[in-house]
Amino acid sequence: MSAQRHFAEAVLAAEPLCPPGLMAWNGSDPAQRFAVYRNNVMVSLIDALADSYPVTQDLVGEEFFRAMARLFVRTHPPRSPVLALYGAGLAEFIEGFAPAAVLPYLADVARLEMLRVQAWHAADAAPLGLADFAALLENAPALAATGFDLHPSLAVLRSAHAVVSLWAAHQAQDGTPDLTAVDPALPESALVLRIGIDVEIRRIPCATAQFILHLQQGLAFGAAAQFALDTEPAFDLPAVLGMLICGGAIINLCQPRREPA
Repeated sequence: MSAQRHFAEAVLAAEPLCPPGLMAWNGSDPAQRFAVYRNNVMVSLIDALADSYPVTQDLVGEEFFRAMARLFVRTHPPRSPVLALYGAGLAEFIEGFAPAAVLPYLADVARLEMLRVQAWHAADAAPLGLADFAALLENAPALAATGFDLHPSLAVLRSAHAVVSLWAAHQAQDGTPDLTAVDPALPESALVLRIGIDVEIRRIPCATAQFILHLQQGLAFGAAAQFALDTEPAFDLPAVLGMLICGGAIINLCQPRREPA
């Protein structure tokens, strides 16, 4: 094993190990100096997770979150020196973390928060405007056969829990969440989209979420709409299309990439 590998494993080891071969310039104990470095690395990674998952931390409390994050860091070290997107697997970790089982919605809240982080850092793309759709909107068969490329920041999360309401309750300006009107057991779907420099999280109906997901997967507009209508006959297709256009969510018109299953 290389010296670098020994060093990296010692930094995140559960036991305070000092990698072999370390020496201090002044002859002092290298284990003490390494312990300080090791602690600083761990704290910085936990802080990075807390910055990305503020609502997740609020829901369980800082002490619980940091203890859970410490275990996550030890088993999921960064793979990149850029920490902006570190912790993308925290939701899956939470699902298998027994002490968090009493909060079945926690993993999906974490998923929503990571989607928000990813949307913030997603690539820029010029959206199509209403004028770009003028001719297409007058030709129903052509519209039905068209595929849409959606903005790189756009994501949809379908959850069995009230993830949007839980997240929104923690956005109060005074910092005090009001959860009295939130039933975590109610299923919700979220639309995440960066508009300008702001990332918007919006609660959307299940059929709308299904429609957008099918567009992302490469289905033609008509096929995606039919799936949504089969799920919810009251699905308001014009309103959803208007929301996507006005939100700058559509960046290109294209050939569908796949047929309905």
